[in-house]
Amino acid sequence: MIKIATWNVNSVRTRQDSILNWLRKHEPDLLCLQETKVEDEKFPMEAFRAAGYEPAVAGQKSYNGVAMLSKRPLTDVRIGFPDLPLDEQKRLMAATIDGIRVINVYMPNGQSVGSEKFIYKLGFIARLRTYLDQCHKPEEPLVMVGDFNVAPEPIDVHDPAAWVGEVLFHPEARAALAHLKSWGLEDLFRLHHAEAGVYSWWDYRIAAFRRNLGLRIDHIWGTPAVAARCRACEIDKDPRAEERPSDHAPVIAMIE
Repeated sequence: MIKIATWNVNSVRTRQDSILNWLRKHEPDLLCLQETKVEDEKFPMEAFRAAGYEPAVAGQKSYNGVAMLSKRPLTDVRIGFPDLPLDEQKRLMAATIDGIRVINVYMPNGQSVGSEKFIYKLGFIARLRTYLDQCHKPEEPLVMVGDFNVAPEPIDVHDPAAWVGEVLFHPEARAALAHLKSWGLEDLFRLHHAEAGVYSWWDYRIAAFRRNLGLRIDHIWGTPAVAARCRACEIDKDPRAEERPSDHAPVIAMIE
């Protein structure tokens, strides 16, 4: 069994103790982080090594950033899209663990519908689909994890009518995500949960977490070869209830 988790931590240094406590409690084999917000040379490598995890990092100052914390050896670690320079926004990292290719992605938020950042978001998702087309096959054991910054379906949003015009649930963003998924990926959480009202992100404002006014925008998707081996997939809300939390909750998948 391999336990793979994903978590947008909204600053790895601010949330370092919370992450370390979570690792001790859950002991995932691989934790993929997004929005680390720190340059590689300032990433707290030794703290995670002392906890038994070897980091692979791709960060930048104050914004974006992805990382993988692994108990098991990672091979073929790659950063970014093959056709883009490495000094682009740090949003993508891939590595292989125990024969499973893991793609860790922090998709753009998009800021506001119609803005340049929203156009960039749609282009990023389209480029990710091209990346899969060019570099992988749906028959492979592959998972894509991360903060996708899109809630796929109305069931993933506490108030779909209120959110339909926003960047996290806009029809164009959802269509782009659906096209990405149609490459050959399955939503591992939905394999095990059909219920509404389960979210992974809650705004810091308006007491959103206490009122459960959330969206499910953090995902673990897998190819059929992985989905057939997925025995559980859960969202852990406990870290969101901590003092000074990330606004996201971790998602965990158990794969045989």
